[in-house]
Amino acid sequence: MPGLDFYDAGILRQLATNLFYGWGYNFYRLENQLRADDQLVRAKAGWLLGVAGASVQEAESKYRREFLPAPSRAKPFPDAAAVAGAQQLERLAKSMSALANRLAELPVPENDRITQRFRKEAPTLAALIMQDEQLVGQCELLRSTLEHRDGPWILEKLPQIQGGLEAIESTLLRRQAILLGTKP
Repeated sequence: MPGLDFYDAGILRQLATNLFYGWGYNFYRLENQLRADDQLVRAKAGWLLGVAGASVQEAESKYRREFLPAPSRAKPFPDAAAVAGAQQLERLAKSMSALANRLAELPVPENDRITQRFRKEAPTLAALIMQDEQLVGQCELLRSTLEHRDGPWILEKLPQIQGGLEAIESTLLRRQAILLGTKP
């Protein structure tokens, strides 16, 4: 019957393998596994940052409802301290969102001959995974710290929370230094 060779697993496997090799991918190379692990770890860290940011946004929303009521004749202007607190919560949520976006855009070493020639790709990726593991730990600590917290609590602990964001920034800078081959 004509066309039976089309469904032959051996021919399909060989064709797929040739395509993957042509695209520069090999399932069995350690570098490809490390690159995929790096991308997965960064995606999870970004998700954790997103959850932490959502907690801050929820706290900001509740804070605004509680401390910034609708204007009335008796009190036409909101309390300045409450407005400042709401703005601080809003800035914190935006900075977390920006950090999560930056995390999603982080590069990994390219899989090209120049990279393989001038840099050992597997050790570089292993060093990146170590930084990314620390990054996930930092993001989880931030997420668990902010989960189910209200606006006044977050405002009270704002210096420590911003310190956590700075620690995450520092980890991202060390990761960038590894990719560039410079000292952090």
